Amino acid sequence: MSNSFGHLFRITTWGESHGGGVGVVVDGCPPQLKLTEADIQPDLDRRRPGQSKIVTPRKESDTVHILSGTFEGKTLGTPISMWVKNEDQRSEAYNEMATKFRPSHADYTYHAKYGIRAWPGGGRTSARETIGRVAAGAIAKKILSEQFGVEVLAYVKQVQKLVADVDPETVKAKQIESNILRCPDSTMAAKMIRLIEKTRTAGDSVGGIVEGVARGVPVGWGEPVFDRLEADLAKAMMSLPASKGFDIGSGFGGITMTGMEHNDAFRMKGGKVRTVTNRSGGIQGGISNGEAIYFRVAFKPVATVMHEQDTVDSSYKNTTLKGRGRHDPCVLPRAVPMVEAMTALVLVDHALRHKAQCG
Repeated sequence: MSNSFGHLFRITTWGESHGGGVGVVVDGCPPQLKLTEADIQPDLDRRRPGQSKIVTPRKESDTVHILSGTFEGKTLGTPISMWVKNEDQRSEAYNEMATKFRPSHADYTYHAKYGIRAWPGGGRTSARETIGRVAAGAIAKKILSEQFGVEVLAYVKQVQKLVADVDPETVKAKQIESNILRCPDSTMAAKMIRLIEKTRTAGDSVGGIVEGVARGVPVGWGEPVFDRLEADLAKAMMSLPASKGFDIGSGFGGITMTGMEHNDAFRMKGGKVRTVTNRSGGIQGGISNGEAIYFRVAFKPVATVMHEQDTVDSSYKNTTLKGRGRHDPCVLPRAVPMVEAMTALVLVDHALRHKAQCG
């Protein structure tokens, strides 16, 4: 159950970083949706390693194969299984990690819980697990766009202390993809890239913030109390590797305002109820209000650094460990399609739930 996500639109990811491959089973996709590998591959290309000088140099084509659930280019309404082969594993770089726990990784906790772990490449805890999420998310984005008119985007908002100036209401995909960092603010992106390169040269890593936005979401998606739309978005984002924080709308910044300053006043516009401001981030009472949904996800610096650190081995003796292998100096460029995927998975699930309940 811990490897599955969603209710009516449900996904189950599988596979390890250095195994035969990784993939996903999507259950609940509506029938007769036009779907081929060509609809999924672009998002996997945005997520894959080796795509630029500021990500891990691991060379993977991440070519997706649809194994089931489609016929003559359309979905059948049955489970869709997708597989991506691992092509460039170098397990020998992890030999020392077989008996030593990497600081701030899941090595120790997995060992303590299960008594066994796939240590090459981090196994199931590797970011390669997100291939299945991104593949499933591409299907969800297609459904949202074609059947509901919803657009889902994400971009790099901040790297360490460098903050981009981006309007989530108007940002375009072309702007996001205009540079290797996926930051629409080109001037700030150049500074961010230089910082990441400098940090990588020093054998260290940096973190930052990815901002996500969903535009065109109609009024009514979401549930009260436990399945609030923002609660499901928060769970989705916090399930991503290296994520450490989530806020929506005004977020933590809202605490500096009074109620009068923070409230989103209502006004009729074009025959529809609209808000004058959008500090709620498009969700009120756990249900979408028709405005753009926007939020931020904080990602920590990558845990693997090329310096010696104190740690403990599997015999619970003190030792040291120096990072080896190929790693991202900053997860943010590749986290952008991951955030988009998880956003789409939450929204399409709630769209189908709303349709089932309210017609």
